[in-house]
Formats: sequence, C-alpha cells, structure tokens
Amino acid sequence: MVIQETDLLIFAERSLEEEARQRVLHYRHHLEEYIRTAPHFARSFVPLPPDEYAPPIIREMLHASRCAQVGPMASVAGALAEQVGNDLLEHTHNVIVENGGDIFLRVSEDLTIGIYAGSSPLSNKLAIKIPATMTPLGVCSSSGTVGHSLSFGAADAVTILAQSTPLADATATAVGNQVKQPQDIPTGLDFAQTIEGILGALIILDDQFGAWGAIEIVST
Repeated sequence: MVIQETDLLIFAERSLEEEARQRVLHYRHHLEEYIRTAPHFARSFVPLPPDEYAPPIIREMLHASRCAQVGPMASVAGALAEQVGNDLLEHTHNVIVENGGDIFLRVSEDLTIGIYAGSSPLSNKLAIKIPATMTPLGVCSSSGTVGHSLSFGAADAVTILAQSTPLADATATAVGNQVKQPQDIPTGLDFAQTIEGILGALIILDDQFGAWGAIEIVST
C-alpha cells in the first residue's frame, strides 16, 4: 500500500487493506496539519521541546527524537508503522507492518527477519530471530548506503530493536550517523546502550559487523 511517501507492507490473518488505508490517512493528516502549523518540525535535525497539545503520534516522535538526540522526522516511518499496527490489532491477533524498512510486529510464533545491507558481502547472509514473547516490538533499520533516508554515516545497515518502534527508528538513525568506517562499529554499539528502552543493535559495514543486547543473529 502506497500513500504518498508512506509505503506499507502488511501481513495479518486476513486482508485489512481498507482498514489500514483509513488509519494511514488519519495519521498522515495529523502529521501534515502539525507540520503546516509548525514547519520547523519537519526540518529540524535536533530534538525539539515536548508539545503536550500535539496529537499522540507527534508526541511519540518528539519523545523518541529527544531520547536518540536526532530530529523528530527520523522516527516518522517507525511511528506510522506502530500506530497503524496497533490499530489493526483490533481486527487481528497477529500483524506485521513494514514501512520502508521499519517494522512493527505482534506475532504468536517466532520468526526470522533477514537483513539487507546493500553491497556488503554480508547482505542477506545474516538474519535476526525474533521470539514471539518479545513482541509487540519495533525492528528498525537505517543505512548510509541504501535507500533515500538521510544518514550522515556510511554503515550498510544499522538495525535496532525496541518496544517503541519510533524509538527504534530514531536510534537507528542516530547510531548510523556515528558509523563512518568499520572501526566505528564499537562506538555505535556503545551509544545504542546509553539509550533507555533499546533492547539490541546490529551494525554492518563492508565485511564487518557487531551486535549488542537481546538480539539473536542467525545465518541464512
């Protein structure tokens, strides 16, 4: 499902396309109206103050960006995935919502998520095993070499796990910004550990990778 910049891939127990479309339009309206009245929200590369009068999705993004020390739009894909996914749980017991590489999931069986890392020789060679008991969960990725997301780093893939999908999204950007060469992988992992709520991190750059936390890596 593609609605302007939002590109969702949804797995559920039945087709929920119309329900998902309505929820995406709802949350995009909140985002667009807020940006219309506060255009700096969309342009800032640094955290902004809390806004108790903002819609919930905006408040979640502001909080995630403050935790990760990035601009609020670094969490937008994860925030949309989580908000839509939580709403769809009214119609299904299991749901996976992927939004441009950022994933919200609530599942009743263990699953494995493959990691695409561009031209790295490790691309599609590593995967993360997700226990069902760990969900609902956000699994978000950022890259300095793949896709259109803005990154100031050069990592082929940074994948972050957190109960909050917007927090995982913002942190993936923040960690990715710090990784410009393989020697920076430990620095990126150390930084991820400082952010409350982060459960695990994986960084891939060229033929090197590092991981930390509650993250089980398997080969594919």
